[in-house]
Amino acid sequence: MNALVDVSFFPRHAKPLSSYRKFWATRFGTAPFLPMSRAEMEKLGWDSCDIIIVTGDAYVDHPSFGMAVIGRMLENQGFRVGIIAQPDWQSAEAFKALGKPNLFWGVTAGNMDSMINRYTADRKIRTDDAYTPGDVAGKRPDRAAIVYSQRCREAFKDVPVVLGGIEGSLRRIAHYDYWSDKVRRSIVVDAKCDLLLYGNAERAIVEIAHRLSRREPIEQITDVRGTAFVRRTDDATRLGWFEMDSTEVDAPGSVEPHLNPYQTTSEQAAEQGSSCAKQDATMAQVATEKEAASARITRAAGQNDLKKVLAADVAPISFVRNPALPTRVGKQQLPPRDRTVIRLPSFDAVKSDAVLYAHANRVLHLETNPGNARALVQAHGEGSTARDVWLNPPPIPLTTAEMDQVFDLPYARAPHPSYADENGSHDHATKIPAWEMIRFSINIMRGCFGGCTFCSITEHEGRIIQSRSEDSIIKEIEDIRDKVKGFTGTISDLGGPTANMYRLGCKSPEIEAACRKPSCVYPGICQN
Repeated sequence: MNALVDVSFFPRHAKPLSSYRKFWATRFGTAPFLPMSRAEMEKLGWDSCDIIIVTGDAYVDHPSFGMAVIGRMLENQGFRVGIIAQPDWQSAEAFKALGKPNLFWGVTAGNMDSMINRYTADRKIRTDDAYTPGDVAGKRPDRAAIVYSQRCREAFKDVPVVLGGIEGSLRRIAHYDYWSDKVRRSIVVDAKCDLLLYGNAERAIVEIAHRLSRREPIEQITDVRGTAFVRRTDDATRLGWFEMDSTEVDAPGSVEPHLNPYQTTSEQAAEQGSSCAKQDATMAQVATEKEAASARITRAAGQNDLKKVLAADVAPISFVRNPALPTRVGKQQLPPRDRTVIRLPSFDAVKSDAVLYAHANRVLHLETNPGNARALVQAHGEGSTARDVWLNPPPIPLTTAEMDQVFDLPYARAPHPSYADENGSHDHATKIPAWEMIRFSINIMRGCFGGCTFCSITEHEGRIIQSRSEDSIIKEIEDIRDKVKGFTGTISDLGGPTANMYRLGCKSPEIEAACRKPSCVYPGICQN
């Protein structure tokens, strides 16, 4: 298998990552590490950065760290990218360390949601942080994506802010916040970012960077897949869209309590203050009727009249129309999916209604297949403050060749030298545990078709499996051999963010693009 052979059949009508004309700054070449100081910039011959990425993690130049993947991908497109890692958020001064970015800020809370990173499930403050040198806690603020975005705006208010990462992906619509035990607004509203990139962002970030480099106003960049932004209700760019209510996609229903799988039916009924007497009586009645029917058939058989009895007892099935559904006359002309937007229940509605909250999230999950997903919109505020959070359909998955391109970028495969101890080592007091865990592992695929309710991978990376080629994987093994200190010849892991689904996909592109199921394995394994 070579890099040009795609594993998934998914139709990808998207501009290839390698087809863009490189930005003029490509003449500066490749940096050994993306700069974190003005001194490093000067050494590279830079007078400014085109893009500055602010992250809640320590900068590790490795493809398992989001800031490195996005930074190296933008560098590959010719842009000068700087990194501000774990800045002091008490003021905007730390955000001015590399000067004013020419194009935009890229903001991420890091590889983990900042609240999970800082607090335990009991809401106790953690004493460690695996993404910080020395495993030191307290190097990032609560809700880091919001705080960093606001500080970037404070530092240089006329520079666009583009937010991304797992924290942004999972909070793109009104969402339940465990830490405050309430429903919060979309992070797009609270962070006041210009654009939110959700899911795997390589395709979107490259397009946005090139469009901004051509001096296109960020307010006009509203058509990139995998992005979310605030739209005023009187915004002219919303013209030409067909709006449909979310209840046409999914019918809200009562929220039923979870059943204890270890209880019998009688025990469950007793717990709810009822009994199974009615059910038992019904079952007894059914059994009696079956016995009576059997007796009649036996008597009829003795009289050679079996066919007449069966004909009398068996009635044809009749279908009755659901009276709750609207009556439609004639052929219905549906609007094109690529110009259809589904209106979710508003923030004010879902924050106080559990049924509508569950309904809104179910619709979000139903619209995750890039092959048929439609745009979503959710109202926030009323009156003069009313605005819509608009979500474009998910990004088109990367091809195998594009996955290879992402993982073949010139990563140093090590933490930034500024974190090293006096001996230039990262293995002792300044060790970064998250890097230590993955330094000899290889990511070979993305996505997950499990659709488990307890997991967020599908909501972030999607259900379509994106796999690398064998040649690219072997090349990375050789890269580890040549670059990573302490490698003994053992690769600790070959896999992805979930179970190993390498090279798995649907039987045909038509099935894969049209599927609306949230899971390929529940309630049963899909035959396709």
